[in-house]
Amino acid sequence: MVVQNQIKGLRNQTGLNRKEFANYIGIPLRTVEDWEAGRRIPPVYIPRLIAYQLKYEDLKKKIESNQVKLADDAPLSNNVTVITEPTGKKIVLINDLRFKGKTKEEWKEIETYLKEYIGKCYEISETAEIVYIGKDFPDEFTHGKDKTVLKGQNLKAKANATLAIGELIQIAENKSTSEDYKNKHGDKAKSGWYRYDTRLALPVYDEQGNLQRYNIYKLRMLVRHDEDGKLYLYDFLRTKKEMSSPL
Repeated sequence: MVVQNQIKGLRNQTGLNRKEFANYIGIPLRTVEDWEAGRRIPPVYIPRLIAYQLKYEDLKKKIESNQVKLADDAPLSNNVTVITEPTGKKIVLINDLRFKGKTKEEWKEIETYLKEYIGKCYEISETAEIVYIGKDFPDEFTHGKDKTVLKGQNLKAKANATLAIGELIQIAENKSTSEDYKNKHGDKAKSGWYRYDTRLALPVYDEQGNLQRYNIYKLRMLVRHDEDGKLYLYDFLRTKKEMSSPL
């Protein structure tokens, strides 16, 4: 009943009828009708996603009509939030994409952007471990073997993951460890490697700029355990779209 009332409340905020509202949020009319009538219960994160979309679209309209002006250091492309599925698993959601990931020139821009993270640190919520961003991360992320084998949507997802490095670290889970094979990386990984799972959701828009859905991607976060005892982010590997679970 709570979710049902939330859906109705969000629609009332827009002033749209059910058909208009369904078209606006990209969900079939019958589904919206069933939600509001209580015949079907949507996942609890659906109202949050709809509310975020409405807030985002309202902000865009205000910016376009010059009612609101963003600060120079707060570009619209940094709209990032973390949502929680009913299972308790978290997803980092980016509502405005900055990179297409297609050209060498753009990856140079991505590398430059990542250098702004150097020296920062973030805590993994599940393990309370602190992960630092070292000088080797931007180069490995943009030139490493993992990036060269990615294509299409997966490559685009990795490129835009740069907009939410901190959030991706914070929601990382399922830690596993391994030794540095044949001491390949020397003191930089003297105490071995840590790997974690993390997830990212990116929007898909139609030709008119209307939000259609979110595609979810899995990433494998690779962290090196340095001789100095600290954990350093090394790369995000195996970026792959989850085919069965779009939002």
